[in-house]
Amino acid sequence: MPDRAALVLVERHGDVALLTLNRPEARNAMNLALATATCEAVTACQDAAAIVVTGADPAFCAGLDLRTLGVEDLGDLPPFAATVAASGVPVVAAVNGPAVTGGLELALAADFIVASERASFADTHVRVGVYPGPVLVDLPRRVGAAWAREMSLTGNFVDAATALRIGLANHVVPHDELLPLAFGLTSAIAEGDRAMVATMRRDWDASNWTPIEEARRIHTEHIRGGQFGRTAKAGTIAGRRAAVLDRSRRQRGASSTEDPEEEPGR
Repeated sequence: MPDRAALVLVERHGDVALLTLNRPEARNAMNLALATATCEAVTACQDAAAIVVTGADPAFCAGLDLRTLGVEDLGDLPPFAATVAASGVPVVAAVNGPAVTGGLELALAADFIVASERASFADTHVRVGVYPGPVLVDLPRRVGAAWAREMSLTGNFVDAATALRIGLANHVVPHDELLPLAFGLTSAIAEGDRAMVATMRRDWDASNWTPIEEARRIHTEHIRGGQFGRTAKAGTIAGRRAAVLDRSRRQRGASSTEDPEEEPGR
């Protein structure tokens, strides 16, 4: 069993907690251990004034690790994105590289996203044949219905500049400036009244169109109903994912040896 403390590195910077997903050899793709460690780290940092979530370079999070996680295990995966979304303190996603599908869901669960110039974002659920979870609710709330539908229906990658333009990211900065920016913003949050910050966040969720809990319930029913990806075969999904990676390389003119999306996630 991997050391969970090593899978998510936790640092305290004053009143701000920094959580770093630390499976760089797998592009920080989520397996059972990393998902569990992420949930535990977020829960353990609820005494902070704010939390920054990032990934060990070169990726933010590649999604789910299909090499070690069979489709039959998806229902047992700890709800890492939902845990971030339910955090009682603000969370900022500092996206340092590719945030793909489950990684995009993790970033969207944060209050807002800041991005490195190396960041990219993609929702490949429809291409690998797994019905979307929170991304189907959270992405249109962030970028609007039209951009959300384009991203989710095509599976195309969105680069950092486009993410800034469509409102997916609040800021895009040179790679080395990403964490200083995130710390600057969260330190400003930490200067505010914590009770007022908590109340404002609850009120935003409660007043944002359809109540977010109801919207998520609708999509969760589709997932649990088994009509889509939960009943798919792991080999089928892996094959579809290989086609997604090949398509991504061709779109960007990258070779397999230099491809930052060459990781095991979905």
